[in-house]
Amino acid sequence: MATASLPHRLTRHLLLAAAVFALVGCQTNTYDVKINAIANNEKPSGVSYRIVTKNGGDPRTDLRTKEAVEYVKAALSGRGLYEAPNPENAEMVVEVDYDVEPPRVEFEQRSVPVFARLEGGIRSVIVPTRTPSGEVRYRRVSVMDPPSQELIGFEQKTIPVTVYEKYLRVSARENVASGDDAPPEQLWSVYVSNEAEDDDIRAALPVLASVVVDYIGVTTEKDKKVKVNSQDDEVAFIKRGM
Repeated sequence: MATASLPHRLTRHLLLAAAVFALVGCQTNTYDVKINAIANNEKPSGVSYRIVTKNGGDPRTDLRTKEAVEYVKAALSGRGLYEAPNPENAEMVVEVDYDVEPPRVEFEQRSVPVFARLEGGIRSVIVPTRTPSGEVRYRRVSVMDPPSQELIGFEQKTIPVTVYEKYLRVSARENVASGDDAPPEQLWSVYVSNEAEDDDIRAALPVLASVVVDYIGVTTEKDKKVKVNSQDDEVAFIKRGM
């Protein structure tokens, strides 16, 4: 007579499920951010600015653009920069550009669940019955368990994944009068991006802006990569800036 060890199987399921949820939770909060920055070391950038947007959104009417601009202002304040009361007297023009690139497919190594098929079996259970006189008796009966699948672990496989690049570019140039002959010089530029399976630019913007702070006026010789948790204090500072 085949019997199934239900408590053991249930415990195994719970442990594996807990491991999966813990792994997914960490990945959800963590962003892999790529940084490319350049600075003009021959030109002082000053500390006052006026802000413009490149993607066409008006921060006065477009909520997403307003959020992006406020996040960038918070990042700039982290470096001691401030918005000039009179835009014409600002020492530089800070341009904000953000967007989501078209999706593309990449092939990645991923851990995928492995299931084992468990054949159904017969097990015995004790059930109460009532006699015609009302007396309760117990008897053993056989029940059939249907076939099932059990999660037994994970294995590495190469699978196609659709990814989206979400980016934020913050750049500064001289604030020159429109009548000047010489074009304004670029003072610095910071490009930060995150590639992931989601296209939620709104959730990514405060994370990306928190990275901008450390790279204003810095030149990276090559792309740098950092991991940022959306619950970090630096991200909370950017959000509070709104």
